[in-house]
Order: sequence, then C-alpha cells, then structure tokens
Amino acid sequence: MISAFSAALTTYQLSFPPPLQSQTRNRTRIRSHIQTVNPVNLLTTTRRSLLHHSATAVLLFSLSGSDAFAESAGKFVEIAGSGGVNALVLRAGSGETPKDGDEVAIHYYGRLAAKQGWRFDSTYDHKDETGYSIPFVFTVGSGKVIPGIEAAVKSMKVGGILRTVIPPSQGYQSMSQEPIPPNFFDRQRLFTTIFNPTRLANGEGSTLGTLIFEIELVSVRRA
Repeated sequence: MISAFSAALTTYQLSFPPPLQSQTRNRTRIRSHIQTVNPVNLLTTTRRSLLHHSATAVLLFSLSGSDAFAESAGKFVEIAGSGGVNALVLRAGSGETPKDGDEVAIHYYGRLAAKQGWRFDSTYDHKDETGYSIPFVFTVGSGKVIPGIEAAVKSMKVGGILRTVIPPSQGYQSMSQEPIPPNFFDRQRLFTTIFNPTRLANGEGSTLGTLIFEIELVSVRRA
C-alpha cells in the first residue's frame, strides 16, 4: 500500500510549481512572483527544477553549515519531533529561529494532496491596497495554527523556504484551525474533502487530510 507521504510526494513532483520568490520593500512589505509551468512541458520542467533546487540546497548548506537539515540537503527528511512532517529545504535562511511565544510572519502556498494537488490558499494572493502580498502572522506555540506548520517554522531561520508534506495528524483537526482560506468556496471545498464522513469511514483519512505547504519565514519578533 502506498504511504500518504509517498502519494503526496508524487503529487508534489507532478503538479507543484518552482519555489516562490519574494522581495522585501521597506522591511515589512513583500512582493512575490510565482513562476508558472507550461502544462505541456510540466513533467519535464518539474524534473529539471527539482534537480536545480537540489543543487541549490547543497550549495547553500555548504556555505552555511549550521542548519539542522544540512546533512540531508536536497531531499525530503522528517523534522525531528514533528509527528511525521517531511520537509525539503528550498532555501536556507540566515536569520533567527523562532521559539514558543515569538510572533512570526510567513508566506505560504498550500495544496491538498488529494484532488491532484489542488491549491486551496496562498498568502501571495492576499494583497493590500498597494498590491503587495500580506504575510500570515501568528504566535508560535499558541495552538491556533495546525501543528505541522508550527513544527516547520520552528525548524527554520528567517529568509528560509521549506516545502513540507504534513500528515493528517499534524494538519487540520477542526475547521477553526489556522490558516483558514479567506475564500468561502475554497474553504468549503477544503474542509468537506478533509472531513468527508463517508470516505473517512472507508479508511481514506490518510489521503484526504495530507497537506503540502511551501513556507517562507519572513520575520520573527521576540516575545
């Protein structure tokens, strides 16, 4: 039987675009540019980008040498103490590492492993009146955010980007947990998929609730 992580990884390889990139303006505003993939060349482009990301990660870690994932650069590894969250480092950060009580700002790009990697939300689409992307802000350890994102963020340094596969046990356990898609129809589709009683009764929970998040740690403010 294919594991939830293997299924999610296959989804990632076939449908996830190259990593999101951002620029900081006046230290607080982030403009982001999402590179899109031509559907005709999706598989070829994705394989090429995976090789590129792996090589980049190895180079970054050879320069930093201090990140917790340094020995596993270029491949998915399980974050220690995360309950099964697997992460691929796309960019190593060089700033502070968050701890409980800190207020963090992140950008994320969220997909559901089910439904062919459907994208249910992205902070890069949340714009202010000037057109700049608004990061998602939360307090680490508050319990308001799904555990998988907290575990990922606590393993990062400011400026870093992780691509994570979050199992159902570390994902949404209720419809009140953040981050919550602001669009009503996206929110409804997400939660009716994850909490579908018929499919859960059929033992499909490990597939329905598996999430794929790309997370950029923008800033940390100490408590």
